[in-house]
This record gives sequence, structure tokens and C-alpha cells, in this order.
Amino acid sequence: MNSHPIRDKAIRAQLLSDMKSGAYAEASRLPRESVLAVKLGISRTQLRDVLASLEREGFITRRHGVGTIINRHVLNVQTRMDIEIEFLDMIRQSGFTPAVAYIRMSEDLADQKIAGQLRIPPGTPVIRVARLCTADGRPAIYCEDVLEKALAKDGYTPEDLKLPIFHFLQRFCGVYPYLDLTDLRAAAADSALAEIFQIPPGTPLLQMEEVDYDIDGRPVFCSTEYFADGIFRHTVLRKKL
Repeated sequence: MNSHPIRDKAIRAQLLSDMKSGAYAEASRLPRESVLAVKLGISRTQLRDVLASLEREGFITRRHGVGTIINRHVLNVQTRMDIEIEFLDMIRQSGFTPAVAYIRMSEDLADQKIAGQLRIPPGTPVIRVARLCTADGRPAIYCEDVLEKALAKDGYTPEDLKLPIFHFLQRFCGVYPYLDLTDLRAAAADSALAEIFQIPPGTPLLQMEEVDYDIDGRPVFCSTEYFADGIFRHTVLRKKL
């Protein structure tokens, strides 16, 4: 049985759920691979791919002669900055009720900064999607995603742009982001951000500048994200190699 990315993602999500609050919530280890593969209805090869992914992210540790250890101190982290999580899930994991206040689409021309990030000539037509997500009604995340207009197939509507950016890229652009590089910095809210977040100008925000690449190393979109203070506790896991 060959590994399939969508199936692997579903199995990964199921195992995480089982370890956090399901069948293995009280366990210190997962069952043997042969037993677990049967329970999940997958091959041992596919299971090993999923376990390898979970181990890279620190959720489990596999030791020869010991088994697959569940790392509860990692499972209990609310928000991981080193793992791609959609905004609404991030807010939900932090204990708040998420909602989308608005999504606004516009067409623009790439300035020098966007052109450099996407490796396109300045003035190239781009699509800009701005969205504001709230936590218990409070502005929590403001994001502007930008992609080259030529990537998008004809036939999409503004409603389609309400999809998470990764879904839109896959469905309407045939693009599958593989990895991203993100710069993090502190930012003081200017007048525009102060109005968006309903905070005084100068209030500190966490800013993330992200460029996503496909598996061949081509940039497929870039984004600027701002996170309100006092809502999230961001954690980064760094393993010693």
C-alpha cells in the first residue's frame, strides 16, 4: 500500500486526538507497530511514515527495545509556532471561540517588496486577501495574503477566496505549499492597525512575514500577519540533533 498525503494527514490527526483525549489519553506509550497498524487499518509502511512525522514534531519518541513513547509535555502545548495551524484552529486551541470578522479581496500590482518575495517583476498583477479573525469577539489576528494573479484559474469568485489560503491555492491554482520561511518581529500598531485591532496606536503586536514555497523551491504566496497581545502563548520546539 502506497502512502497518500491526505490519508496520512487523517491518520496523523486521529493519532494526535487519540493521544490527547482518546484511546491513549492515559497511556505512556503507543501500542506496537503491528498492533497499531491493524487498529488503524493501514500498512506498517504507511504507519511508519506517520510516526516519523509525529516524531519530527516532538509528539512521540521511538526507542529501540522500548517502544513509542508519548511526550505529553509536547502534546499539552497550546500553540506551536513551528507547526502550520490555520488561524481559527489556533484561536480555538488557545481556549477562545473563533470567528472571521471579514475577508476582503482586492487586485493590485506587486511593489518592490512583494516582487522580491515572489520573484516576479514589479508591477505584476497580484491578488491580495485581507482577513481579520476574532477570539471571543476580540480582534486577534489580521493577515494579508498575496499571490500572483496568473496562478489562479478562471472561474473563482470572491466567495472562493474566503477559503483558507492553502485550500484556495490547491483548488484554484494547482499549487501545494511545501514549506515556509517566516521572519518574526515586534511591531507597534500604526493608525491603520490600531483601528483594525481597536487598540491605541503604539500598542505592541507580533508581526510575522511569511513566504511559502512549493516542493521545487518556487515562492507561491507571501503574507503579513499580526497577532494581538494577551491571546496566544506561542511555543517553538527545537530538538537537539
